[in-house]
Amino acid sequence: MVLEIEDIMKILPHRPPMLLVDRILEIDPFKSATGLKNITMNEPQFLGHFPGHPIMPGVLQLEAMAQVGGVAMLYPEEHRGKIALFGGMDKIRFKKVVVPGDTLITKAEIMKVRGDFGILHTDGYVNDELVSSADFKFALKHGDDLRN
Repeated sequence: MVLEIEDIMKILPHRPPMLLVDRILEIDPFKSATGLKNITMNEPQFLGHFPGHPIMPGVLQLEAMAQVGGVAMLYPEEHRGKIALFGGMDKIRFKKVVVPGDTLITKAEIMKVRGDFGILHTDGYVNDELVSSADFKFALKHGDDLRN
């Protein structure tokens, strides 16, 4: 099943410029998702990272990959309206730079869930080459319950 940007915005609370997934190519709700982010020169981070040598910041790659996992986590109707929060990140690796003109494909898999907490593994690819990977600890919370 493919999800377009309008569908993604019904699931994730993020909005541009912090919405960093353009399309979900495959989804197995609360198990896995594959998403796509087109990297374009008109994104605000490239004004300063780095002038003359634009590179997608690693932290934004992590956010893009986490959002693909967020779609998998929040797709089930019983999770709609919740927010997936970071609890931690492990095994973060950056293998190649991501630059304007690239398409970042993220494969996200929920590895473990206990109640509203879990672990998500993600791999990011450009042209079928692994460029980054990370494991995320997450908590699912209602928006009005974020400080508890």
